[in-house]
Amino acid sequence: MSNYTKSTNFATKDNLSSGNPLKIVKGTEIDTEFNDIATAIATKADLASPTFTGTPTLPTGTVATTQSAGNNTTAIATTAFVQAAIALLYPVGSIYTNATSSTNPATLLGFGTWTAFGAGRVMVGFDSGNALFDSAEETGGSANAIVVSHTHTATSTDSGHTHVIATPVRGLTSGGVSGWQGANTGDSYTSSASVTNTTQATITTSISTEGSSATNANYQPYITVYMWKRTA
Repeated sequence: MSNYTKSTNFATKDNLSSGNPLKIVKGTEIDTEFNDIATAIATKADLASPTFTGTPTLPTGTVATTQSAGNNTTAIATTAFVQAAIALLYPVGSIYTNATSSTNPATLLGFGTWTAFGAGRVMVGFDSGNALFDSAEETGGSANAIVVSHTHTATSTDSGHTHVIATPVRGLTSGGVSGWQGANTGDSYTSSASVTNTTQATITTSISTEGSSATNANYQPYITVYMWKRTA
C-alpha cells in the first residue's frame, strides 16, 4: 500500500510577496495533489469489512470481534475465538489422552476441569444389546485368569483278564500202567484251559490339566497412556 505525500507545499506560498508568480496556486498543482490522494486511498483497506493483501500484521494489543462458532471464513479471529473453538472439540464428558505428558489438560489446553480417568482399564464401545456394555462408564472384567465353568467326561472299561491253568489227564505211563500223571510225565500229556476272571477291578483315570490360572494372565496386548475426563 502506498502512502500519500504532498507534491506542493502550499503553506510556503503565503510568505511570498504579492506579484510573485509562485504565490499563485495553479490548477495543475491541485490536480496533482488530488491524483496522489486518490492513488493512496485506492491502495488502502476500508475501515469497515476490510480486505487485506500481502502479509498484514496487527499491532500489539489489537482487539478484534470474536467470531461465531463454526465460522470457516477468512475473517480475523481473536484468541478468545480460537480458545472457544478448541473447547468445542472437548465438550464436558470428553476423554483426552496423551502418550507422554501427565500434565492436567486444564494447563495444556487452557480450559475446563479435568480428572484422571480409567486407571488400569481399556475402553470399550457402548452396546445397548449387551448388558455388560449398555451403560456409560460401566466397569467389569478381571485381570486374573479365570477358567469358565465346565465339565470333563471320561470312560473307563474293565474287560477282565485271563488265567491259564495246566490240567493233568489220565494216560499210560512208560511201564504200561494206567494212572494220573503230571505234565509231560511218561506217556501222558497236559492240556490247558482258559478261564476268564470277571472279578471287578479298580481303574484309575487321570485327566490332563489345560489352560492357565494365574494373577494378571488375562490382559490383552496394551499400551499405557494418560487419560483425562472433562467434568466442567
